[in-house]
Amino acid sequence: MSEISAISNETIRAEIEDFLDDPDEIQTAINLFSNASERMQLIAEAVIMGEDDEVDRITQAALEEGIDALEVMDDGLIAGMSIVGIKFRENFIFVPEVLVCARAMKAGMAHIEPILSSSGLMNKGTVVMGTVKGDLHDIGKNLCIMMLRGAGYTVVDLGVDTAPEEFIEAVKENESRVMGMSALLTTTMPNMGKTIEAFVDAGIRSEVGIMVGGAPVTDDFAESIGADAYGKDAIACVEAANSLSVAKPAKGSK
Repeated sequence: MSEISAISNETIRAEIEDFLDDPDEIQTAINLFSNASERMQLIAEAVIMGEDDEVDRITQAALEEGIDALEVMDDGLIAGMSIVGIKFRENFIFVPEVLVCARAMKAGMAHIEPILSSSGLMNKGTVVMGTVKGDLHDIGKNLCIMMLRGAGYTVVDLGVDTAPEEFIEAVKENESRVMGMSALLTTTMPNMGKTIEAFVDAGIRSEVGIMVGGAPVTDDFAESIGADAYGKDAIACVEAANSLSVAKPAKGSK
């Protein structure tokens, strides 16, 4: 088990000490960054600070020096954005700050995606994502989409105020095995259950893994409406998608 002193980057150490409270999340972050190179920690720091020009510069230089694109993405870009996601979830930062950090991550991903696409590593399957009917909030969903794309998924973003039939149509059209729903309002949470019921009525519930998330959503609520997984943040969303992709393999796969 690594100690925080093993992390060379002072900014990242301070971020973990100041903004992470959950012991498991703290240890996960310590393990991740203590095993990352100084260069990757610099990329993560630049993402956390929202410095898109710096992310662009360091990422390009790292790739030109032969550092593996997956290492840059996982240990630099995604690692940094995971801290941003936790800070947003815990209300330490708000939408404008998240958007700045997201722009920084995108600056790095612009170099990464062509490499991973040409190697076939950006083809883990398709995930349909949307905010449920009646809800116009999307920043949390958009964070999840960014992390899913970074993890190699093709994501169909249905946006906000998404009706059950829109989810069903998108899943069918894209032959998606995984779908995610978001809600930020307690008044729109019941629409998650109604959407799942619509999948049952359409006769395709068993064909798709459904994950749910959002500030008021809990694991118990997810279970009560018959969802397959609950993600409390963007990192958990990717973990849920990975699990559901295995449980619900694409048509034609063995």
